[in-house]
Amino acid sequence: MSPDATKHSHWCNVAYWEHRTRVGRLYTVYEQSVSIFYDLPQGNGFCLGQLNLENRNETVQRTRNKIGYGILLSKEADGVWAYNRSEHPIFVNSPTLDIPSCRTLIVHKVMPGYSIKAFDYEKSCLLKHAPDLDYPDGPYDPNSVRISFAKGWGPCYSRQFITSCPCWLEILLNTNNR
Repeated sequence: MSPDATKHSHWCNVAYWEHRTRVGRLYTVYEQSVSIFYDLPQGNGFCLGQLNLENRNETVQRTRNKIGYGILLSKEADGVWAYNRSEHPIFVNSPTLDIPSCRTLIVHKVMPGYSIKAFDYEKSCLLKHAPDLDYPDGPYDPNSVRISFAKGWGPCYSRQFITSCPCWLEILLNTNNR
């Protein structure tokens, strides 16, 4: 690829989910950072409030209303950072946040105003040589990050799987464009 083609290549795609249903299309990200929010009168980024779904249940609607300013995802030299701009916590999981060779899913709670390195490029290279882990909630891309809004999941929560969370994101990283 030419240097110009690399500049215009995307670094991630974002999928928005409500429980087990993907809502809307994949959102492709080309800029170094992207805001993902519920509804703002102005601003660029991925506006979740504009995505329509028939028969949205009350739990999902209440959670959607808590997204507010949402998150800022930023591609940095060392990895991908998630900044919580919401007034409610977000919950984050990725293969690089888990303890290597640990069979327990680790979900990190990120309070409003805080950030987390959601994906570490160096650790992901090391994980390529590790044995595949089985995820009980279905197929899982090793170059992805899962983020739920306001509701956690995993061994410490009543929701065991992210697909039980009312509103969540799947960040699919293009690691060829680091």
